[in-house]
Amino acid sequence: MKLTEEEEVEKHLGVWISSDMKCSQQCIRAFNKASRVMGMTKRTIRFKEVMILISLYKTLVRPHVEYCVSAWSLHYKKDKELLEKVQRRFTKMIINMEGLSYEDRLQSLKL
Repeated sequence: MKLTEEEEVEKHLGVWISSDMKCSQQCIRAFNKASRVMGMTKRTIRFKEVMILISLYKTLVRPHVEYCVSAWSLHYKKDKELLEKVQRRFTKMIINMEGLSYEDRLQSLKL
């Protein structure tokens, strides 16, 4: 996949790395995949009990964000914030958590 004349991105063992060794493409792809799975979960699950949603999140969504994280560890704030956005959106899906801050939602859900 060619991005610009100088920058190429290649996939190795499921991790996207650009020619300048930045992993921004990996973060974008992980975010998109996790967002799609989370959206599908939100649309299809009717009984939104907290424990069920947490189990689905940990089983279906989180692996996309955390896959091979030790290989492409995050160095840029924008990449960290992008992936953190997935978890923020998930915690907002939980009923009765609307008024709490993000940190309080994480503590109450034990994430």
